[in-house]
Amino acid sequence: MTVQGNDIAIRGPAMRAQGFWRDETLLHHLDRAVARHPGKTAIVACRSDLGSETRLTYAQVDDLSNRVAAGLRARGIGRGDVVSFQLPNWWEFSILHLACLKLGAISNPLMVIFRERELRFMLGLAESKVLVVPASFRGFDYATMADNLRADLPKLAHVFIVGRDGADGFASLTGTASDARFTAADGPGPDEVIQLLYTSGTTGEPKGVTHSSNTMLSNLGPFAERLGLGGDDVIHMPSPLAHQLGFMYGIVLPIMLGGTAILQDIFSAPEMARQIREEAASFTMGATPFLNDLTEHVAASGQATPSLRVFVSAGAPIPRALVAKARQTLGAAIISAWGMSENGAVTTTRLDDGEEKATTTDGCKLPGIELRIVDANGALLPNGSEGQLQVRGCSNFVGYLKRPELNPSDPDGWFDTGDLARMDTDGYIRIAGRSKDIIIRGGENIPVVEVEGLLFRHPAVAEVAIVGFPDARLGERACAFIRLREGASLSLADVTAYLEAQRMARQYLPERLEILTELPRTPSGKIQKFKLRDIARAFGQA
Repeated sequence: MTVQGNDIAIRGPAMRAQGFWRDETLLHHLDRAVARHPGKTAIVACRSDLGSETRLTYAQVDDLSNRVAAGLRARGIGRGDVVSFQLPNWWEFSILHLACLKLGAISNPLMVIFRERELRFMLGLAESKVLVVPASFRGFDYATMADNLRADLPKLAHVFIVGRDGADGFASLTGTASDARFTAADGPGPDEVIQLLYTSGTTGEPKGVTHSSNTMLSNLGPFAERLGLGGDDVIHMPSPLAHQLGFMYGIVLPIMLGGTAILQDIFSAPEMARQIREEAASFTMGATPFLNDLTEHVAASGQATPSLRVFVSAGAPIPRALVAKARQTLGAAIISAWGMSENGAVTTTRLDDGEEKATTTDGCKLPGIELRIVDANGALLPNGSEGQLQVRGCSNFVGYLKRPELNPSDPDGWFDTGDLARMDTDGYIRIAGRSKDIIIRGGENIPVVEVEGLLFRHPAVAEVAIVGFPDARLGERACAFIRLREGASLSLADVTAYLEAQRMARQYLPERLEILTELPRTPSGKIQKFKLRDIARAFGQA
């Protein structure tokens, strides 16, 4: 695969000299884990539909990925070919990625919510040769959808179905056991593209993000070191593996550590709590809804999760009140983090941060990363000023597939994240929102994240998102979209009175309230504000 974008050759010498690019792939870590503890549990995966649980040792993971790699090779799949898989958090997902690595093929994870329209574009752009889907999941027939797609995708040579006839596994792909043996030496070079992942759609514009082993793995070492993670940790992953968060920290990180991954295929807080308790999970990671729901469940049920040591919440700023409640309820360190598919985690708070940093910031940069805040003209802004957040460093992606014009990196390697942020004197940032989400009312910027954080503390509010809608006189006004807690009610007058009691400036107050039963989200939990803006746009036309 040829990708025009960030030139990794330019970054290479500095990243290698500083020890961030070690020129290894995940297969090197797998080979070491198999040699050291072949009988250790590597993956525990539950199938909600079957009520079954699969436990795989490192030796079994190695053997299964060898067999799948052999099956793909027998069908003509090799170096640089794209293998697309649209699977839930099942063990087959992890095995497929390792099999692709062993062939030098490119893993293309796809969210299970995608349907024919999205898949036709994504598979076509990638020129995928293989598509792997479940027979069905959550009542949807993926096998029929995959068959319907083939007529429009001439490059798609093979479709494989996982779970046909109620079974799991790759019977249709691997057939009988194979004696084929693949090692790290058979896999791709450290700068070759190993992953193609489409952005999850907070803007409605999917882009094919590509990573190499060096760009991906260089993020995970500093991340694990900062949070004190090692081979004894059990990592629980409720986030979709087809999202970068789930992929990097639910598939790749556990193998790098030589630890154990617990995969949850359908999220529910009671099931998450059960898995953490029974598997003694020490680490988990997910967007704010996962943290909120787990905290609420443990508080209501009294069923504690004593093994849980660290919960990293990323994807959106965590309301301060939730951090405090989660700390007290779960007894775990609540780590705020910020990142993107293009970079992995960029900032996190630290385990020993005081309450102020832990509850009011999104952390400081990980080693190997540089951050800066600039104005609209690219001029560096002083600490405390809100501006555009830019990133460069070891984990910055390779580029966007076939769409170099969409890459917002400058000639010096600074990547424009599209986020607005402030940085304090200690280097900690606070995300103020997407630059596209900014609301300018009468020439004044509304601090959207601050208003949302205050409203989240209201006892009637379960979730909140604020977007702008057009106004002839002021340019924009603010609309609060809110999901209420069960049995609660709320009016705009209540919202106004509450925020005024918090001494918020009147010009920042929402001027419209819309109650929704659910807020639109990406599968990773991020609120899709572009959909809310589409709804709100009609208000200005009324």
